[in-house]
This record gives sequence, structure tokens and C-alpha cells, in this order.
Amino acid sequence: QVQLVESGGGLVQPGGSLRLSCAASGFSFSTYVMSWYRQAPGKERELVARITPGGVTADLADAVKGRFTISRDNAKNTVDLQMNSLRPEDTAVYYCSTRRFPTTYWGRGTQVTVSS
Repeated sequence: QVQLVESGGGLVQPGGSLRLSCAASGFSFSTYVMSWYRQAPGKERELVARITPGGVTADLADAVKGRFTISRDNAKNTVDLQMNSLRPEDTAVYYCSTRRFPTTYWGRGTQVTVSS
């Protein structure tokens, strides 16, 4: 079955960096678009970044452009989110996701807290 397991979250000061990683299994990873979403308290889940099977960034939220980078390693079945210049408004639970029609799969999420 499809499994997505996120790691790398934590507490970081404003201006700091974190690298999130998602380990995927149970499907042909190299053939699927992968995405990172986030959900802040009291807000709806929103798309942060999306990457094509070939490693091209397909979508990047305006709020993170110039600060976040999505990448993937098809040999290791992982997709990463490098987050630089973090801001308090980046505080959220970050989720890894993929869609195998008609189902969207989600990991359990990893908490990112940006605070001094």
C-alpha cells in the first residue's frame, strides 16, 4: 500500500533553515507527481510545492518563492523540501502527498514551528 513518511520538522528561529524529507513506498514513485502541502492552525491546507516525475518544479506557492526548493531522488524514493529564510508565518504542519487517481494519499505530517 502507499506509504508517505515525513521527517525533518522542528523548531527554528526566524531566518533559519530546515530540510524536510518524505520517504515513499508502495507505488512506482518515479512515475508520479509529488507535492508538499501545509496547514497552519485555523487555516485550510494549502499547496506549497509540486514536482514532476522528472524533477521539474511544477508549482511553487507565491508565499515561498525564492525561499523554498522542492527536489526528488527517484533512486531513493524521496522528495525533499528545502526551506530557507523561514518566517513565523511558515509555521504549520507540512504534508507529503501524491495522487493515484482517484485517490489522494497523505503522510501524517511533520510540524514546523518558526519562533524566537
